[in-house]
Amino acid sequence: MVSCIATTGFMLFGYDQGVMSGIITAPAFAAVLQETKGNSTMQGFVTAIFEIGCLIGAAFIIWAGDRLGRRKSIILGAIVMIVGVILQVVAYPGHQPLAQFIIGRIITGVGNGINTSTIPTYQAECSKSTNRGLLICIEGGVVAVGTMVAYWIDYGASYGPDDLIWRFPIAFQCLFCIFIATGMYFLPDSPRWLFLRGRNDEGERVIAALRGVEPSDNLVQVEKATILDSLRASGTGTKSTPLSAVFTNGNTQHLRRMLLGASGQFMQQVGGCNAVIYYFPILFEESIGENHNMALLMGGVNMIVYSIFATTSWFLIERVGRRKLFLIGAAGQSLSMVITFACLIKDTPGNAKGAAVGLFTFIAFFGATWLPLPWLYPAEISPIKTRAKANALSTCTNWLWNFVIVMVTPVMISNIGWATYLFFACMNALFIPAIYFLYPETAGRSLEEIDIIFAKGWTEGKGYVRAAKELPPLSNKEVEEMAVRYGSVAGKQHAEKANDGGEYGTSNEVES
Repeated sequence: MVSCIATTGFMLFGYDQGVMSGIITAPAFAAVLQETKGNSTMQGFVTAIFEIGCLIGAAFIIWAGDRLGRRKSIILGAIVMIVGVILQVVAYPGHQPLAQFIIGRIITGVGNGINTSTIPTYQAECSKSTNRGLLICIEGGVVAVGTMVAYWIDYGASYGPDDLIWRFPIAFQCLFCIFIATGMYFLPDSPRWLFLRGRNDEGERVIAALRGVEPSDNLVQVEKATILDSLRASGTGTKSTPLSAVFTNGNTQHLRRMLLGASGQFMQQVGGCNAVIYYFPILFEESIGENHNMALLMGGVNMIVYSIFATTSWFLIERVGRRKLFLIGAAGQSLSMVITFACLIKDTPGNAKGAAVGLFTFIAFFGATWLPLPWLYPAEISPIKTRAKANALSTCTNWLWNFVIVMVTPVMISNIGWATYLFFACMNALFIPAIYFLYPETAGRSLEEIDIIFAKGWTEGKGYVRAAKELPPLSNKEVEEMAVRYGSVAGKQHAEKANDGGEYGTSNEVES
């Protein structure tokens, strides 16, 4: 159920990414919001202002996320989105429709920013190390499904009356929001947040429920002890972590870890994904020369390809690992953009088809790799002390650069044409060395083992990629011993009290 709500939240995120693509150039939409008619700058602004709302929502979680908790934050985000959707749908001529629509887009964005900042953290804190990557990849992968749904609803609505053409696709978001808010009402908060707030009995019961055992089970008591000692050793107690903690280094490497998560979100956006997702029909109309109906139809087909390839990451993420998927994706996206810009240099019908192939291969590589990874990596790379704030900062990075790319793409296409795709090809090529030298592998590691990787790298003065490769898979006992050796916060105090024989003993002994 946790995963079901999380994936619905990201399906809604994907839906929002795609819904404006089919209506922003529709005559029925321009008849109400007349300022967008034939104005690429205004079209970009109306579409991109949603990202500013998302940025505000993510910034709100930096401040209030640890106070509200994961559960209340997600419910709040869904309710805020409903308010924004209603404002957009009831925009009518003669009542400042453009201003009202923009305000509605911003409010909807605030709710989406709250949810996209919180959901990966909630999912990571409720998952095991063996399935954390898979679950968050599924969550990120359904973004493609949401975008596909939006494209086909746009296409179907294009055959209806004027109001249906754009009001219905926007209003449809409320179904997702209602499901998320209702479902979260019946779910608990994450056990790590409950321990963070001193609600230890609740946290213990949630761990037991997630693991399918009784609260007195030894497995529950070991996990509870490790989390509590991690909190005590980090000096967190039951207080909210100050934002300044994110910008510290030392053996915990908070700043470096936050920057790794944020850089992944930056690279996802500057790689050109939303230039294709938001504006695929526009690209087909203006760059390739198709009519509006064919552009919508091809956009829908492209999203089917997107969704199919997004599911491949579910089977690869734990087998192949994060680093290799990042590298494969960057290389594939760069080559796809090379195909696109090379075909558009000379404007012929045959070349236009080649450019379409480049866009299709780009979205296939993106769906299989860079779509879910930047959402997974920040949620698992940061320690419990700074996880909520670091993840929110990385999400802020996503929305800030999402806004920039969505805003400038139609202007770039109008002014520099094929060179737009050359820019994205170069950016993707630059990501490859950055990932190879800076990104450690986190597949198969518990959240506490990831703490040790960074402590080991800092203490021994070596690269964190190398430290990750050298660290073998660890048992719970070995995690604690390594935590003491490298000064990691994970399990430090618990390790100091562990029995010499290496056994945990009874549940009461572990708890004491």
